[in-house]
Formats: sequence, structure tokens, C-alpha cells
Amino acid sequence: MPQDNVIKLIQPGFFDDQLTEILRNGARALLAKAVEAEVADFLDKHADLKTGDGQQRVVRHGHLPEREVMTGIGPVAVRQPRVRDREAAAADPGRIRFSPSILPPYMRRSKSIETLLPILYLKGISTGDFSEALAALLGNDAAGLSASAIGRLKDGWFDEHAAWQKRDLSAKRYVYIWADGIHLEARLEDEKQCIQVLIGATPEGRKELVGFTDGARESAHDWRDLLLDLKRRGLDAFPRLVIADGALGFWKAAGEVWPKTREQRCWVHKTANVLAKLPKSQQPKAKRALQEIWMAETKAAAELAFEAFIESYALKYDKAADCLAKDRDTLLAFYDFPAEHWKHLRTTNPIESTFATVRHRTIRSKGCLSNKTALTMVFKLIEGAQKNWRRLDGHNQLPKLVLGVTFNNGVEVIAKPNDRQPATAAA
Repeated sequence: MPQDNVIKLIQPGFFDDQLTEILRNGARALLAKAVEAEVADFLDKHADLKTGDGQQRVVRHGHLPEREVMTGIGPVAVRQPRVRDREAAAADPGRIRFSPSILPPYMRRSKSIETLLPILYLKGISTGDFSEALAALLGNDAAGLSASAIGRLKDGWFDEHAAWQKRDLSAKRYVYIWADGIHLEARLEDEKQCIQVLIGATPEGRKELVGFTDGARESAHDWRDLLLDLKRRGLDAFPRLVIADGALGFWKAAGEVWPKTREQRCWVHKTANVLAKLPKSQQPKAKRALQEIWMAETKAAAELAFEAFIESYALKYDKAADCLAKDRDTLLAFYDFPAEHWKHLRTTNPIESTFATVRHRTIRSKGCLSNKTALTMVFKLIEGAQKNWRRLDGHNQLPKLVLGVTFNNGVEVIAKPNDRQPATAAA
């Protein structure tokens, strides 16, 4: 026969992918250059150090054995330069040592793989199937992450989560706290459970995960347990403002634990609730009218837009008007805080945006996670996401709020000298 139809079949777990190989080679070259640059900087910083006979004290000394780091495009082989301190023995605690920040000692997998593992777990991959799943995603070499290795990782995550839940909060203070109950499409034991989340803004403007647990979204008891647990661990300073949706259970608990804290209702949730009480034909116009309220430059202008909405819809759509009117004060509380913070305070977006990615990465399956395991996996995902959270705009205003400075329409209220005279005289 002039032609044959014999086709070479690709074996399971093997990938003949030139593009992936090019990417790996490129990653290997970039990583090598980055580590070499870090070594050069390290040697430059110690260039003035000399030995007793006048030689350079810190010098290059070959390379460590090659090792593979598992990354999102599969294994990448790297060689780390070795640095020698001529003046100190290996066991000397004063010995100058080099450890590249981008390639820590004993690192065997990149952060993207650390994030991938809890995602797969939430998707329903059992411990015994991880090797096969990772081999399909990253290549046959990824199968080295065996069931026992995954089990050890999971045990470590349990310990990290448990330690985080018991951490001391006496040195912490949060100016703002966002609260929300998030329902995940994860395989939880009890489908009625949700994840109750608190994210706080420090006086430096950084957002942090304050606390989270499983519970019933509307349950004041579960929210109270979470808030009291924070207080028992040292979080005594109450936040200046708490942002949440209209869940009555949370507000009841917050009022008991933080009685001096101001309340701000989430405009995204409120808008959705109001529009749900209107026919679809009325929703686009009503949405624009609601935007005119929370986008107003001053509280007085917002009040006028508020009244206009009530007047327009109260007669024919009284349920929508009542839904808006009942939370008037707490919907407009943000006007008494710095204008730079308004976009952060009008919604629970810090929580919603974080859990949007978690939601997309979780799906209910026939298998069932214990709530402990699901919380641990979600904790690992949030821990990774937290590193990329942006600081609040206008973070220089936050210490003023801690000191009790007041704001009107987003602008700091400057006390006049005459305003302080009576207090001085009384003293």
C-alpha cells in the first residue's frame, strides 16, 4: 500500500504541546534571570565586607542542585546560585546567608498551585483523585502530588485555620467593618447554611478578613456568637461604621455588641430589593432615580432625590416606596464620613467581589463536605485573595475618625477657636 493509516496515540497523562514547552522554557529563563539579579543585589549590599586578609567576604559559590517547582504551566526546573560567607562556619548563627525571596528554600509548588488545590477540593475532587486531576491539568509530572501529600497539605490547612480562629485581636482596631452572609455553591452538609463574613478596614486603610463562620444568614444568634468571639479575643474597640444588607439578624446582634456603631445599609442590596417590587417596565427608570440619591454631592441633595422617588412611586407602587423609606437614615449615613470613602461605604462590595470568584469556583456535587472542611478550603481561597486587596482611597483620613473628628457631607468639620472657649473656661 502506498500509504499507511497507522497513527501514534498519545498516552494518558502525556502532552505533546510545543506551546506549553515554549512557555516553560521562557519561564525557566525568566526565573533564572530574576534569581541572578537578586544574587547580584545581595552581593552588592555586602561588597564592603572583607576577610581578615582583605578578600571579599561574601562571594558566589556555584549552584545548588537543580530542583523542579510545580507551576500553573507544569513543572519548571530551576537552579539557585549558592553564596558563601568566607568568615563564618556553616553552623555559625552569624553567618551571612542568601535566600532568594522569589524562590524560598524547599519551595516545591507555586502559589497558583496552592490556590488550585482547595478549588479542586470544593469542586468535589476526592483526595485519591487529585493525582489524576492534576496530571490532566498540569502534565504527567504533576502526579507526584499523591493522596498522602494532599492529605498532609489539608491537615496543615486545618491547623492554619484553627490558629487563625484563635488569634489574639487585642492589638487590632477596625474603623469600618463590612458584613454579609454568602451562600456558596459548595457541597456543604447543610444546604441551608451560609458563610457569615466580616471584613474590616484598619486605621492604615488596609482591608483584612476579620472573622467568618458558618451559620444561618438571618440568625441573630449566629451573628452574635461571631461578634462576641471577636470581643473575647480582644477586639474591644467598636468600628465607627458597619456596612451590611438588610438582614435583621445581623443588625440586632450588632446593636447589642456594638451599640455606639453607626449603621450603613448596602445600596446594591437595597436597589435590588426595591426593583423587585416594581414591574419590569418601571425598573430602568426607577434604577436611575435611585442612583440620583446615592450619587448626590450632598446629603441635602440626596434627601431631595429621596423625597422625589417616594412621591413618584408611593401612590401606585407603595411597597417599593415603603421598602426604600424605612431605611432612610441608614442609607444616607455615609455622608457623615470622608468623601474619599463614600464609594467604599455605600455597598458590601469588598465581600461580594471577593466571594464572586469563590462562587464561580465552587459547585454542588453528589459528594458532601463537612462544614469544617468547607470553611478551611474557603479560608485558603480568601487568604490568597487578601494579598491583592487594595487600600482604601483617602486612607489618611482614617486616623481622624479614630480620634473622633466629625465630617459633614464628606468634609472635615474644623472647630473654630470660639467653639473651644467655653470648654477652656469651664476647665
